[in-house]
Amino acid sequence: MIQWENDRVIAAPIDEVWELFRDDNIKRIMPKVEEHELIEKTETEVGAKHRQTYREGKRLETYTVETLAYEESPERKHKKIAFVIGKAFEVTASFLLEKVDEEHTRLTYAGQNRGVNFVGKAMMKLANKKGNERVVEEFLDRVEKEATHSNV
Repeated sequence: MIQWENDRVIAAPIDEVWELFRDDNIKRIMPKVEEHELIEKTETEVGAKHRQTYREGKRLETYTVETLAYEESPERKHKKIAFVIGKAFEVTASFLLEKVDEEHTRLTYAGQNRGVNFVGKAMMKLANKKGNERVVEEFLDRVEKEATHSNV
């Protein structure tokens, strides 16, 4: 299993950063996501489900993303999701935004990737920890860039 938790203070108001995590903007911070379609409930509800298609090179993978937690207040916003990709990996990701002040937001990105079958477990043992850390940092960089350099 691979686990991570990284945080970063972003020079943007909490509502502007949170807007990037809405369905309409998800491709801005997750460019490999080709489709993101709500299939159950609403995007702001626990139990909401989305059909998502992700591209890795020439390969497309489609899976269902379920919202496990959702909180939205002026000072704190939180979304936790889970999905199984390739019938081999269960991914859980959490996005927590906390208002630092009117112009700064702390984003904490945490999660885990766990093998769910023999192939997935074997691949987890071979996984490159530094590669995962790089992916996490690239995600935080992308959110910061989108929040601070463009109109949300």
